[in-house]
Amino acid sequence: QVQLVESGGGLVQAGGSLRLSCAASGRTISTYHMGWFRQAPGKDREFVAAISWGGGSTDYAASVKGRFTISRDNAKNTLYLQMNSLKPDDTAVYYCAAGRQWENYDRVRAYNYWGQGTQVTVSS
Repeated sequence: QVQLVESGGGLVQAGGSLRLSCAASGRTISTYHMGWFRQAPGKDREFVAAISWGGGSTDYAASVKGRFTISRDNAKNTLYLQMNSLKPDDTAVYYCAAGRQWENYDRVRAYNYWGQGTQVTVSS
């Protein structure tokens, strides 16, 4: 079992930045691909970014590419999401996830373990 706990969310003005962290426990995340998803009220959970187990491959949703950066520190068992140039449309609960299926990294079903989420609110 992998337990995931997100932190770093909050309220920020449009154009600002936040850095989310996802601390893992129970098992090392070094053998898991990791992802960030988000869910706004009344909407489905959507893919934000993913990173392969070794960090050599990353990908982003088109809506965040160039503004968000996913990274991981396997020694610290922690995943990060640096979010810059935030927009009101980025407002959502952000979840980190761990899984073994890189082939479907942008799909919820590819991930076995999920955190409880951290709220990000961007004001205009």
